[in-house]
Parts: sequence; structure tokens; C-alpha cells
Amino acid sequence: HDRARISDEYLVQRESNPLFRVRYAHARSRALVRNAGDLGFRAEPGVVGGGQPALVQALADYPRVLACAAAHHAPDRLARHLVTVADALLPLLPDVLPLGEEKPSAAHRARLALAEAAGTVLAGGLSLLGIDAPDHL
Repeated sequence: HDRARISDEYLVQRESNPLFRVRYAHARSRALVRNAGDLGFRAEPGVVGGGQPALVQALADYPRVLACAAAHHAPDRLARHLVTVADALLPLLPDVLPLGEEKPSAAHRARLALAEAAGTVLAGGLSLLGIDAPDHL
């Protein structure tokens, strides 16, 4: 039940700060869901198409990492895994929404579902660590 001790150093908003990258990735995933809703489409499971195996693997590993972190009383394992998820999600973000007059395709819906799943994992993990997961940064 120990909560993380977060100093001002960990709250600095820069790319080299892993906590910022995790919180930023979560906020961006939530923004994508909101923006997709504005465009009139929702997330649907499907084939994403190349480039995301690291994110899919990180999401698949989450239950195992969570159980292992709990069994060994090692929240650092969870924290490192959240950084892995965030770092795998960030390169996907520019391709989730259609550009310009492009219509949302099945691939857009599948990428949105993947981004939404990653955001859920990040929010849950941050909450377990006692850190807020804001929808806006």
C-alpha cells in the first residue's frame, strides 16, 4: 500500500522524463478517442497492419508483469513496463486518425482500438502506482 514519492524532478515535462512520457501517452490516447468521436467513428478490433508488434506484445505481457510485480512487491517492474507500453504507443499516434479528407478505414478503427487499450493499461498502471493519469496535459 505504499505510494510512490513523486518529487518535482519527476513532474518536469520533457521527453527524457519517463513518467512524463507515460502520462503524455495516456493523455494522447484519450485525445485520439475524443477526436475520433468528433469525426464520427469508434474503435473496433481488427487487423492493424505492420509496425505495432512491440505494442501488442507489451499489452499482452501486462497481466503477467502486474502479477509478478505484486508477487515480488516490486512496483518498479510495473513502472518499467508502463514506460515500455508508452514508448511503443507513441510512434503509432500519428497514424491513428485519418488525414484531411480521408475517410476512416478499418485500419484506423483497429489502430484506435489499440491506442485505447494502451491508454487503459497506462491509466490502470499509473493508478496502481498512486499517480494520476490526466486526460489532458
